[in-house]
Amino acid sequence: MTDVPLRPLGDLHVSAIGMGAMTLTQVPDYDEERGVRTVHAALDAGVTLLDTADVYGPAGGDYGVNELAVAKALRLYPGSTDHVVVATKGGHVRYFDTDTWWIDGRPEWLRRACEASLRRLGLDALPLYMHHRPDPRIPYEESMGGLKELHEKGLVRRVGVSNASAEQVRTAHDVLGDVLVAVENEYSPRARAAEPVIDLCEELGLAFLSWGPLGGMRGAKELGTRFAAFDSIAAARGVGPQRIALAWQLHRSPSIIPIPGASRPESVLDSLAAADLVLTPDELGRLNRK
Repeated sequence: MTDVPLRPLGDLHVSAIGMGAMTLTQVPDYDEERGVRTVHAALDAGVTLLDTADVYGPAGGDYGVNELAVAKALRLYPGSTDHVVVATKGGHVRYFDTDTWWIDGRPEWLRRACEASLRRLGLDALPLYMHHRPDPRIPYEESMGGLKELHEKGLVRRVGVSNASAEQVRTAHDVLGDVLVAVENEYSPRARAAEPVIDLCEELGLAFLSWGPLGGMRGAKELGTRFAAFDSIAAARGVGPQRIALAWQLHRSPSIIPIPGASRPESVLDSLAAADLVLTPDELGRLNRK
């Protein structure tokens, strides 16, 4: 394991860059063995935060495909995984035959989803359980109360919310208190609407897990052509614009923990190298301009 910088996640400290596991199983013909190698490469390099969800998997699949892939990779890892935090999410409903999605934030659904995730991951309690997306049909406080009950029953150790507004984060904090440790929202060079939520996370002492930090699969490939500052600074540094984007996020706030997706060991290692990249004030000024 390499010496990777750490960032706080509630009462824990995890690697400053995590790994989004969704891409391991995103397509129907995903390579299971390569997925195992990718997770092992991440652990070998010092990644200690893996992000998954019960609905991650290819169309035509079923609930828990991604969770099972993560669980298998951890089970086959030759070293200790006691320090690894698996974050999973519940609250989405997915109809895999038509690949359509819906939302269910009812406490009874969250309890059912949590128990299913526990079985698939083979855990007694989930290290970090995230509410995947607000349900517009019920009060947000009701969903948060359901998560609080999961913690009180010992099914989850920590709670996070995802795709939440600043107002919803405050509501979650009011209901959950110190049980709430993280917010997982989209944030990248192309998606900067989460700036107020990042500032709120700093205020409340919460980790901000940025999903899609490179702009998604297609956005990651086009990052250099769409955002000139990231491309020119990357060229001057002799690295890819993706590494610059992750370093920029780490400089933006000590609360941010990017969770870039990866389906190949090479991608994991390139992302993790951003943790050691120090950007100058001039470079940051250029990158911060929208």
